[in-house]
Amino acid sequence: MGKVDITTKAYMRKNAVFADAFNYFIYGGRQVIWPDGLHEMDPTEIAVLLDQGNPKAVMKFRDLLKKTTFMSDDKAAYLIMGIENESKTRYAEPVKNGLYDFLRYAAQIQQTEERHRREKDWKGRSGGEFLSGFYKDDKLIPVITLVILFGTEKWDGPRTLQEMMAIQDPEIQKYVADYQINLIEPAAMNEEDLAKFQSDLGSVLGFIKYANDEEALNNFLSNDASLKRLDREAAQVISVCTSTKIEIDDEEEEIDVCKAVDQMTERARQEGLCAGKSEGRLETLRNAVENIMKSLDMSMDDALKVLNVTGEDQILLKKMA
Repeated sequence: MGKVDITTKAYMRKNAVFADAFNYFIYGGRQVIWPDGLHEMDPTEIAVLLDQGNPKAVMKFRDLLKKTTFMSDDKAAYLIMGIENESKTRYAEPVKNGLYDFLRYAAQIQQTEERHRREKDWKGRSGGEFLSGFYKDDKLIPVITLVILFGTEKWDGPRTLQEMMAIQDPEIQKYVADYQINLIEPAAMNEEDLAKFQSDLGSVLGFIKYANDEEALNNFLSNDASLKRLDREAAQVISVCTSTKIEIDDEEEEIDVCKAVDQMTERARQEGLCAGKSEGRLETLRNAVENIMKSLDMSMDDALKVLNVTGEDQILLKKMA
């Protein structure tokens, strides 16, 4: 498991952040799912398949899975929620998530069958109910899987199972069961979307959204006050997901991300200018630009803006690249 996977999983496991993601996606930011009501579940999904007549167990592992009880239509309702963290587009995501969800439904049916066997409550049930072990009035707990893209690019893969099909004939597609992924992608969000989050998840996703646009990122840093007191784990997510080298002290619970980015930019600027001080002026500028591009993972155009290089120098440097 890579650093991004470990960092994002640790961050999203926090009940406040987990609940915030689902409240944003399902309820537009209204606080319906409460952090205190979340209970972690085993993310292992198991299927028993027949291999040449012999049973074979197959295990799949979700990133995160939690269960909650909430009020729906003035009645207590149960909901199972899973989160899959992705750093890049996964082009088979509809199948991956659909498999997770249906394995969880299959496990619920198996648990129901086992309960009926223990309780021996089949008296008065029809033959079909008795044989299936799942009675007419038995119900399943809904399972919702939410994909969070912790990357700066837009999701360019399929969002439904039908989009993955080789045949796009409408006459056939209407008989093919579909499955749609639930997706949060920073690149597709606007300021209104980001404002709906109650935790620092909105700040994290906003930083990721603007990470490749220096001017937009600076505006975001100036307007989001919470980035001056960001939770350490949230700052770690920003650092690993955007390749922003933020110095994070493990003993500090809050990080001033705005200050850290300013210090990092100034340090890169100084290091870049010093690197070529014994060489010619253009060579010095070129080394400065390359150092900033490497240190801050910037494009050449953004690095030139940081150094205020314009006019003929800018043209010459681009030719030298």
